[in-house]
Amino acid sequence: MDTVSVAELKSKLSHYLREVRAGRSFAVMSRDIPVATLGPWEPDDADDLEVIEPSPGAVSLFDLMRAPEPGLPDGAELIRRDREASDARLDAAVRWALGRDEDENGEHG
Repeated sequence: MDTVSVAELKSKLSHYLREVRAGRSFAVMSRDIPVATLGPWEPDDADDLEVIEPSPGAVSLFDLMRAPEPGLPDGAELIRRDREASDARLDAAVRWALGRDEDENGEHG
């Protein structure tokens, strides 16, 4: 099997694909380390794939992408709330560390 560097393969991909269509195979090298094989498609290789069914009760991707039920916040709203809460905790920690234990109205708390 011949070798080809990643840089060479990137610059002359069409050439190497024609070679592969003609039946040749190449070991793709990155810094003199083999990282991949480029060769003709073998339909039998696809038979090695295994389909893994989701666990019972698993939420489907389509259900996750649907709009929330009326009255429930969407993902963006939940993130905004979380960030606001984090900002408030950080602000309180900074005020405490600086000895400024007062709120936005200047009242001590």
